[in-house]
Amino acid sequence: MSDGNPSLRSGGEPRHAGTVEIHERQEMVSRDLRTEEMVFNMGPQHPATHGVLRVVCKSDGETVRALQPHVGNIHRCVEKIGENLPYYQWLPYVDRMDYLAAICNEHVACMAIEKLGELEVPERAEYGRVIVAEVQRILSHLMAIGVYGLDLGAFTPFLHQFRERERGMDLLDHISGGRLLYHFVRIGGLKRDLSQDWLDELDAWIDTVEQRLPEYNTLLLNNRIFQERTMGIGVIDRDTAVRWGVTGPGLRAAGVNWDCRRDVPYSIYDRFDFEIPHGHSGIGGELGDCFQRHWIRVREVEESVKIIRQARAQLPEGPVMGRVPKGFRPKDAEVYFRAENPRGELAVYMIGAGKPEAYRIRCRGPSFSNIACITEVAEGMLIADLVALIGSLDIVLGEVDR
Repeated sequence: MSDGNPSLRSGGEPRHAGTVEIHERQEMVSRDLRTEEMVFNMGPQHPATHGVLRVVCKSDGETVRALQPHVGNIHRCVEKIGENLPYYQWLPYVDRMDYLAAICNEHVACMAIEKLGELEVPERAEYGRVIVAEVQRILSHLMAIGVYGLDLGAFTPFLHQFRERERGMDLLDHISGGRLLYHFVRIGGLKRDLSQDWLDELDAWIDTVEQRLPEYNTLLLNNRIFQERTMGIGVIDRDTAVRWGVTGPGLRAAGVNWDCRRDVPYSIYDRFDFEIPHGHSGIGGELGDCFQRHWIRVREVEESVKIIRQARAQLPEGPVMGRVPKGFRPKDAEVYFRAENPRGELAVYMIGAGKPEAYRIRCRGPSFSNIACITEVAEGMLIADLVALIGSLDIVLGEVDR
């Protein structure tokens, strides 16, 4: 007998008489349902942007449809200031562009000025410059490695890497008096000589960094969650990297074996034996993805340690400051000088006018080109993966805006 419930058959099983009608009503609703794209701002104050960067994103649900980075929030006219100050007074401003690689900035600017003024730098100063520049590269990459883990939710690696970074910052503090901005590289040489005590402290520090690198890899590169968040994500292929002017780890992760230290030798880098890590299929993930960009920085720390050890062993005796004429006035000429910074190629174009200050100065900051490419790369990504992409580029907004 039936109990009068139309949803039950006489055997007590559920009836499906209304199923067809329900599906028809759902199809009618779905035909009438319209989705709309949403435009939102990521930043300018946002932990994923690594500085004051505003990213205007158009999304459909969780998928990025279009994206545009807006820069200039901390523009400080560094280049124009250099056209109104004597060359030596401009150098402290250069520190503040890529403030995570201040000594590298000084190195490039001084070499451009010295090339313009045809100045010679003593041998010991050249070795000292390479040593402190590679220390700075290690510190910059330690920041990039640790903070990138923080971007993706891994807090512990950040603490481990900052342990070594703090010791390295103390190292530069002991010779310059500053922990972040140094003004240590000067036109014609260095601010002061590298003492034996400082060199011994340097040896102990690079030994520690080398010993701790496997620990960093265990915490991040070998972590399953980190691999899922970075492998195959944010792929910048070779063609895209070249078209957008991407340099540094972003370019090498795309498989391009290029580094100014080896391919356009400057200073004394041609005297050292070191490798240029670049992306390939045997690493893991996909060529040019977030994982390989991170792996490049880890490997570059190892190579910087090798360069420092070689420079330390070859360090000659002698002065650390060359002869710079009083009232330094380079002749009427122009110079373009580029070098390999932690984030890519930093270049300085300078026109002298026979005066204490330059007639024109323009800088080519690698972070500007590196962040510009996300306009193309981010299309079709998930919003959560956009955080992984921006973090993997390791931009510094002080250099983007200048």
